[in-house]
Amino acid sequence: MRIPAVLLACSIAVSAVAQKPSTAPPTVAEAKAFLDRANAALFKAATDGSHAEWLAETYINEDSEATTALLNEQSSKLSLDLIAESHRFDKLTLPAEMRRQMMLLQVGAPAAPHDPKLLAEETKLAASLTGAYGKGKYCDAAGKCMGVDDVDTFMAKTRDADALTKVWVGWHNVGTPMRKDYERFIELQNIGAKEQGYKDTGDLWRAGYDMTPAQFSAEVNRAWAQLEPLYRELHTYVRHRLIAKYGAAADRKDGMIPAQLLGNTWAQEWGNIYDVVAPTDPKLSQFKPVNLEAALTRQITANDPSAKLYLQCLAESTDAACAKGADAVQASHLAASKDMVKYGESFFTSLGFQPLPKTFWERSQFVHPRDRDVVCHASAWDVDQVDDLRVKMCIEVNDDYFTTVHHELGHNFYQRAYNQQPMIFRGGANDGFHEAIGDAIALSITPSYLKQIGLAESEPPAEADIPLQLRTALDKIAFLPFALALDTWRWQVFSGEIKPADYNKAWWQLREKYQGVAPPVERSEADFDPGAKMHVPANVPYVRYFLARIYQFQFYKAMCDASGYKGPLNRCSFYGSKAAGDKLNAMLMAGQSQPWQQTLKTMTGSDHLDAGPMMEYFAPLYNWLKQQNAAAK
Repeated sequence: MRIPAVLLACSIAVSAVAQKPSTAPPTVAEAKAFLDRANAALFKAATDGSHAEWLAETYINEDSEATTALLNEQSSKLSLDLIAESHRFDKLTLPAEMRRQMMLLQVGAPAAPHDPKLLAEETKLAASLTGAYGKGKYCDAAGKCMGVDDVDTFMAKTRDADALTKVWVGWHNVGTPMRKDYERFIELQNIGAKEQGYKDTGDLWRAGYDMTPAQFSAEVNRAWAQLEPLYRELHTYVRHRLIAKYGAAADRKDGMIPAQLLGNTWAQEWGNIYDVVAPTDPKLSQFKPVNLEAALTRQITANDPSAKLYLQCLAESTDAACAKGADAVQASHLAASKDMVKYGESFFTSLGFQPLPKTFWERSQFVHPRDRDVVCHASAWDVDQVDDLRVKMCIEVNDDYFTTVHHELGHNFYQRAYNQQPMIFRGGANDGFHEAIGDAIALSITPSYLKQIGLAESEPPAEADIPLQLRTALDKIAFLPFALALDTWRWQVFSGEIKPADYNKAWWQLREKYQGVAPPVERSEADFDPGAKMHVPANVPYVRYFLARIYQFQFYKAMCDASGYKGPLNRCSFYGSKAAGDKLNAMLMAGQSQPWQQTLKTMTGSDHLDAGPMMEYFAPLYNWLKQQNAAAK
């Protein structure tokens, strides 16, 4: 039997770090040798694991799941072995850079049991849960099935409350079969976390922020307290407008908003219902956000004839199969999708960054293949940890994907910027930084920027800011309590505060507490609605997105200042500013080599998570919402 090279390489990497324990007092030289071995082994394992995970998400089947499970098992064992060995140097005085590498190695540990049988069980469950989500579909009574992307499109564009409820329920049923596996998955992770000295896996996750888990929770709650008044005004305004649109279907006595009416499968972002909640004042309603989908379609069609067939098909047909039909249409779709990504690349190059490598365009997944299931959830990859940059998306030509492209490329340019750091430092200053970079760039997608690149004919006057800010807030502000609720639920599941028998009840209690959102129909413990959100079965920490929504405004303001911009913050675009690019690149290159507070202070002048720039950005909207809500009473 031929052993795949990727598995053999990882096995060699694991055996390469196996060392006989020494009873002699450790030395700095030995610590350095250990870190050199650790960085090399982790580099090898990360590269091998990335290849396997890429395969598992772009070719979903039993073989790719098994390969990923085995690689993850070996990678987890490698990390656990390295951590165990690193404790030999805990009391040794080391140079600051070496001590930080030791610390990051230990707090970055996977929540995985040492017992080989339990470790194998955990990694198989992880692969199975991710695969179950990727293969998930809602099929109606006629046998017509919808994957998550089709469901997303339906929820975004449909304005029939009953139809929305039916599809919402159908998709959320995807989570039900995961429940028992997820419960066991939590148990196994907690075994691993406790073996490493943590109370539970949530405690381990929160330990990686250059502060104690308790301090980190306090930091998050403090920032939410800054922003909650703005969110409550937005919630009140949107609820009133939904009642005006849907009547009794939206008018709950408890003041909650029914989740299926918010234009998103998980009610996490509400921008898709802008048409429902747009200002009705004639002075404001005359100003509408740029129809970016139409502008993109026109410009891409004019500049790239190979994309024309797909865009015509999209415009003339309401059948989603049109985009996945004939080979010619699929090829045209691929061309249009690459054109979308080039907009994002050109923003970064305007700041002085080098273009993406040729292999990026050859190896990325830009569209849904016609012949197999894939995980379409957008993600950015650095497969070889150096320059094999890729994105994995199923791109459509619309506003949301235009922003998503900028977001994902933010990851790619960050990955490349820190690729000269030791492997242990190749990461964001914290995980919230990684998520914030592309979104800080996307905040520069202002009317003036769109005019610069030919996607808008003119820049609207200042009074047009309210409609534009409302559209932005429906995504940026509405998302915050969803992110907080999701990981609060998970932290409480890890700690045992939420028992398995109450998974779904607690999920909706937290959604109601933070978001003021409720399910469209009665839910029970026969359901497992958290499983219908990718980050739960895939076990991806989510508070990073909460951090990112706040950091991005801090970064954005810093780059606006560096570019020399003067004026209202919400109108700033630093497109083409090499000074802003230099400031950004300096932050990116540091990776995780120093505490995030230091990196943040160098970039922004502040050493803590601060919602001040976000509140400054939305100040005009906040005042307007208060006026609207007061008038509606």
